[in-house]
Amino acid sequence: MDRKQIIQSLEPLHTIEDWSHQKRDDGLSNAAVLIPLVERECWHILLTRRTDHLHHHASQVSFPGGRADAVDISPLDTALRETFEEVGIEKGLIELVGTIEPYLTVTDFSVVPVVGFLDPSFELNIDEFEVAQVFEAPLSIVMDQSCYKRKEIFWKGENRFYWELMYEGFQIWGATAAMLYAFAERLNETIATQ
Repeated sequence: MDRKQIIQSLEPLHTIEDWSHQKRDDGLSNAAVLIPLVERECWHILLTRRTDHLHHHASQVSFPGGRADAVDISPLDTALRETFEEVGIEKGLIELVGTIEPYLTVTDFSVVPVVGFLDPSFELNIDEFEVAQVFEAPLSIVMDQSCYKRKEIFWKGENRFYWELMYEGFQIWGATAAMLYAFAERLNETIATQ
């Protein structure tokens, strides 16, 4: 898969409307994550594993990203700021190329996944309070939708379904796996139509 095919599978950046950081009418909080792609011998996605002591999503695999701050003009700003704060990658080393559909979490966030290409020369400067590990998963594995398992959990009084993707001992599940699955679906559709 080449850069052009990846970009063709995304929503263009100009489709993102600026956020208002006032309280939303729907009760959700704005958030954004970066889906960081780096080209090595093949494409990889950079992911983090959160530290064990965090109050929210401890030990879970995630993208760099988080809640929008008042200083953020758009989801792009949030994704770039959070990526720098969590793993130290400067925004000058990230080429933002598009988005996929927002994801609504069970914890009441509307998350905009922003896709960006990382300059392979980047160096990590990890926030050790928040990030325990950084690793890269091959895009080819993420795109193989047969690798995802549909799981069920009883949470807050109801059964909920989620995706799980295992990679080299890392359990990728919940919102991160759902966004990866949606990204894979877009990429596979682009390939199928060419």
